[in-house]
Amino acid sequence: QVQLVESGGGSVQAGGSLRLSCAASGYRYSSYCIGWFRQAPGKEREEVAGIHTLGGTTYYGASVEGRFTISQDNARKMLYLQMNSLRPEDSAMYYCAAQTRSFCNDWASYTTWGQGTQVTVSS
Repeated sequence: QVQLVESGGGSVQAGGSLRLSCAASGYRYSSYCIGWFRQAPGKEREEVAGIHTLGGTTYYGASVEGRFTISQDNARKMLYLQMNSLRPEDSAMYYCAAQTRSFCNDWASYTTWGQGTQVTVSS
């Protein structure tokens, strides 16, 4: 059974940095898309970043490009999100998600989700 477990959330002041981690387990194959999404209270879920586990091609949501960096450690089956220059509007629950069905920037195709980790950015 596929399992995704996030960690690394917390509270930070605007302009600061955080790094989120996601531990992935249970995938039979080594080729899939994995990424980060976020959802703030009262708002729709928003794509943050995605990466292909074999090719390493990365994709970013428009609101985070240039500030956030997605990376992976395939040997450890870990996914990371380095978040710099954080803004109050980045505050949200951040979710790790994965899929094998489509291109990694086909954000609607992510079907496996973690429980989330909270990020709060104060002004």
